[in-house]
Amino acid sequence: MSDDDWFAPKRFGYGAGLPIAWQGWAVVVLYSIAVIVAAATLMPQHPGIAIGVIVPLTAAFLLICAQHTRGGWKWRWKGEE
Repeated sequence: MSDDDWFAPKRFGYGAGLPIAWQGWAVVVLYSIAVIVAAATLMPQHPGIAIGVIVPLTAAFLLICAQHTRGGWKWRWKGEE
């Protein structure tokens, strides 16, 4: 595991699995808090603005996950590397 590997790859499919470093857990927690706060504060009065905040947060989260997944994001099937 290198210092840049924050997430394990999924065994099946495409994308990242669970975090394997504290940085990965921190990213997941911060993203979750940001989405919950945006949804709770903006969604009741301004749903369009809430979506406008949540979509870029999600894009940034996915970009960070993709950059810091061990072996990168690629299709995996039956545990093959």
